[in-house]
Amino acid sequence: MKLVADESVEGPTVYSLRAAGHEVLFIAESSPGIQDSAVLEIARREEALLLTADKDFGELVFRDREPHYGVLLIRSLVRSPEENAANTLAAISQYGTELLKRFSVLAEGVLRIRTTHLFPRP
Repeated sequence: MKLVADESVEGPTVYSLRAAGHEVLFIAESSPGIQDSAVLEIARREEALLLTADKDFGELVFRDREPHYGVLLIRSLVRSPEENAANTLAAISQYGTELLKRFSVLAEGVLRIRTTHLFPRP
């Protein structure tokens, strides 16, 4: 699966996904410091699921109605980076393309998938 990982995503998650055969563009490696809207645009243009730990993407998608190809918000408060990586890999492996064109939240191993409006801002 094609993925874009925002720089807020932990390295072990990116490396775990790559080891499992996923194509992952890691913003921390390619374009550190770019704005969230630019990250969202890259993922949309690449038709890739955006992985992030930054809640600001929720505002871009729901409040600002920015178009996207799918967002997975990883909310992990007390887990180790390795557990976060395993939970993220499991969610993507199990749900795969069901995550596309939706805003999903993975919190402590529980995944919530929410349909969003994909229309650009008025």
